[in-house]
Amino acid sequence: MTADADRLRELEMSLEFLGKDPDSPNGDSPTLYYDEERDTYLFQSWKVTDLERLAQLDMPDHETVIEFPRRMMQFFPEVNGGADASA
Repeated sequence: MTADADRLRELEMSLEFLGKDPDSPNGDSPTLYYDEERDTYLFQSWKVTDLERLAQLDMPDHETVIEFPRRMMQFFPEVNGGADASA
């Protein structure tokens, strides 16, 4: 196994799927994951490309902005008491 494949496997193992948007028209996105190793959340969602909206942000070059629907908050363990709210 290559070093890249090993790293990919480590990443896959540290991510915990928390839930997909139950109202997604095609069931693909948005999706929320938790990274146990880093104690962070990863959002798979719609990329914000609206230049007017982006101009209102003070964002470093190494960051991006995604739009995440409020209805997805139910998947955060801090909100749902740690229950599995997967859709």
